Amino acid sequence: MTDHRDRARGVLLASACGDALGVPYEYGPPLADDAVPEMVGRPESDLRPGEYSDDTAMSVCIAEAAARHGGLDEEALDDLARRFLEWGRVGVKHAGRQTKLVFAASSAPTADAMRRAARAVLEEKPHAAGNGALMRTAVVALVRPDDRLGTARSAAEVARLTHPHQESVESCVLWTEAVRRALVGGDIDLVAGLDLLEPTSRSSWRARIEAATGADPGSFTPNGYTVAAMQAAWAAVTSTPGQGAVHLSMSLIAAIRAGGDTDTIAAIAGGLLGARWGASAVPDMWRNAVHGYGGLDGAGLVALADQVLGSTQD
Repeated sequence: MTDHRDRARGVLLASACGDALGVPYEYGPPLADDAVPEMVGRPESDLRPGEYSDDTAMSVCIAEAAARHGGLDEEALDDLARRFLEWGRVGVKHAGRQTKLVFAASSAPTADAMRRAARAVLEEKPHAAGNGALMRTAVVALVRPDDRLGTARSAAEVARLTHPHQESVESCVLWTEAVRRALVGGDIDLVAGLDLLEPTSRSSWRARIEAATGADPGSFTPNGYTVAAMQAAWAAVTSTPGQGAVHLSMSLIAAIRAGGDTDTIAAIAGGLLGARWGASAVPDMWRNAVHGYGGLDGAGLVALADQVLGSTQD
């Protein structure tokens, strides 16, 4: 197995494990410094032990659409919109507020209809910049990891299906580029994607990234806002020492201990950590427990990542 393939597999797997690990503590207070999160599920949300939530379910939809179409062109985005709505019929209670509004307003299962619905929601709620696009963006980096500009465009287009606010889109571009860099170069660098943003946005994002680097993840709560969510995930990754499996697992635990939208923050962090350290760094107890929408378990998520890679090879 090449390092690249292991890292690609890690994107979906580590994100899903972070999601499932954070589910029981969602919207709760910060955990004690010595608390060890467990995948015990959330009965009030009908989520069983080890079951991932909307973060991974929507990532699975993206991966399946990309695998089927060999990329994320407009035809694939139409398929993705249909898959989102199909998931919404069974998982809508797990969806975020903004996503629910967009789904309800979509007049047809197409990308254009969903984009129009998303823009209409934003017009009614101009400050709607939730983390619901950021939580699922890491998988976009798997599609064409050697195409930097194409990956940034795809990240923006996938985000705009439900979250067209400029800050939501830009956070997705930044995080997806960080995941892509980790996949191809094995480093962790969030500032490196600033040139992909509009020049007027770069200085504010640089300041936000610098403020979060090495910081306490709990400093960025509440974290349902896309900027705070990105900062919390970045803080969890950069404030945690170690390498490999130690860094991956302890960073996810740090993300969850911060409280708030724990499954989403850990899912966001997991996508980047998996890209850096690979599926082989995910603890077996998490890999063996995780499962969810699409009937996928740990092995199924790994296989899906392989399908995305295989379908987009030139």
